[in-house]
Amino acid sequence: MSDRPNILLIMSDEHDPGVMGCYGDEIVSTPNFDRLANEGITFDAAYTSSPLCAPSRASFTAVQYVSRCGVWANGWKLESDDYPSLSHSLNAAGYESWLGGKMHFGPDRLYGFKEVYPSNKKKGGTKNGGGNNGGKEIRRGYDDISESGQRTWAGRVAKFKTGNETGILRHDRKVTAECSTFLQNRKADDKPFFLLAGYLAPHFPLTIPEEYYTPYKDKVPMPEIPEGFLDTLPTNYKHLRAGFGADKATPEETKLGRELYWGFVQWLDDEVGKLIGALGDSEVADNTIVIYCSDHGENKGDHGLWWKNNMYEHAARMPLIVHYPKRWAGGQRRSKACSLVDLAQTIGELCGLESSEDWDGASFMNYLDDDNAEWRDIAVSEYYAHGVVSGFQMIRQGPWKYVYHCRFDEEHGPERELYNLDDDPGEFHNLADDPGQADRIEQLHALLAQELKRDPEEAEAACQADLEKGL
Repeated sequence: MSDRPNILLIMSDEHDPGVMGCYGDEIVSTPNFDRLANEGITFDAAYTSSPLCAPSRASFTAVQYVSRCGVWANGWKLESDDYPSLSHSLNAAGYESWLGGKMHFGPDRLYGFKEVYPSNKKKGGTKNGGGNNGGKEIRRGYDDISESGQRTWAGRVAKFKTGNETGILRHDRKVTAECSTFLQNRKADDKPFFLLAGYLAPHFPLTIPEEYYTPYKDKVPMPEIPEGFLDTLPTNYKHLRAGFGADKATPEETKLGRELYWGFVQWLDDEVGKLIGALGDSEVADNTIVIYCSDHGENKGDHGLWWKNNMYEHAARMPLIVHYPKRWAGGQRRSKACSLVDLAQTIGELCGLESSEDWDGASFMNYLDDDNAEWRDIAVSEYYAHGVVSGFQMIRQGPWKYVYHCRFDEEHGPERELYNLDDDPGEFHNLADDPGQADRIEQLHALLAQELKRDPEEAEAACQADLEKGL
């Protein structure tokens, strides 16, 4: 048996950690996630690098923030297949990197991964998606609060229903089956592996089998939205509500969508349970670190928003559980902030890599080993897509979350958000205009610029330049 651990990274799509028993939800049934948490270490303040699929996954792969690797939106990808990546580095160190399922890379890109089942372009295959950097993310005008997304909302709501066969269900069943076979065929004396099992659930369309919907009918609470709150949303979020048509959501649609989402999470839990069971029956079980995370969260009608695309906790926070009883006692929690790039750095250190100077973030290995170890307690996330008026960036440190919305034009912006999550976990009270918080905002803005290696406005300018060139 290799003295270096194998890594099984299970990455779902659009999973709000708040909808998990191990994160405090008393309605959803997630026994497999809960068992993983009871035997592992759960992170309460883990964040995506971007609340959007392709940018977040590219950031993890490149171990760089979105504005540094240049994957601004879902139609973008890393500039070449040999772009320096975590998987390339692991391969060079003697690992085999394998991909089973979605990573949104594009059919001509794998960045060092081999496919567990090579079927990029086949029905039910790996759904690598991706685009050709077509430069389609056109910025809206400041006053253009149009209803362009009304048709989008109607199309998505039409799939708020029960059913046994969808592309997502077929895809994820195949991920479970093929990755399970991979694990059970792996021998203890084989080369160490990094296997990324990429699930699509609980990403929309919210169509799930009836037996997963029934337990949640009339059981899921409606979102809490204080009176007048929607009028206080930042300009970008108002545009996103209009752009996706979420401002047309009826109470009945919101209720049904939330019930289906809770059921979809249970469905995903069952699939993950099958995969972990297959690992347990394999020769490599004792020497495999299991990590569960998602690429970002889901709003589910909270704050009047659906999908992801913003920096509220429901969208920007992700679940993160690290399971390796051989090294870490179970039932532990970590409360300080970290992000996807930190997770990538940590996987690198677990596998014996030295951190590259061009990587962002830092390994939290010491923090895994000791809750009292020094840890920087920082998470950064960015968003530049879907026709927002301007790009925006977030930094979390301690209880404080600061969001900077770049200038919209010569006359408008920037806008800022500041929340104390200890006092205001719902993020309903923006403190950015409080004169008493001016020093804190200045400090957090400087820390954000330090992490991005340039001022946020410069990152937005780089995005705009790339969009104009249509790279």
